[in-house]
Amino acid sequence: QVQLVESGGGLVQAGGSLRLSCVVSDRTTFRSDAMGWFRQAPGKEREFVAAIAWGGGATYLAGSVKRRFAISRDKAKNTVYLQMNSLEPEDTAVYYCAGDPGPGPYYGTQYTYWGQGTQVTVSS
Repeated sequence: QVQLVESGGGLVQAGGSLRLSCVVSDRTTFRSDAMGWFRQAPGKEREFVAAIAWGGGATYLAGSVKRRFAISRDKAKNTVYLQMNSLEPEDTAVYYCAGDPGPGPYYGTQYTYWGQGTQVTVSS
């Protein structure tokens, strides 16, 4: 059974940084190369934050975080990271790691596998 386990969330002041990690237990059944990060704030829909092509390392970031966040992966550790800098109160949300979007776009929510989420709270 595929598992995605996130860690690294917490409470941080505005302007601070956090790095989220997502360990993937098994990628051998994935149909697609991409791994993604999404977030969901209270009362809002889940939204795309970042994605990375596992093989080639190409990265994609949402416009709202493009100049502040970075996504990376460590193949040897089967881990995807989300480095978040210059955090703002608007970044407060539960952050989810996702694997295998299938034939759909990397920014869609149709991923097959999801982690349990990690809370990020940014105080002003």
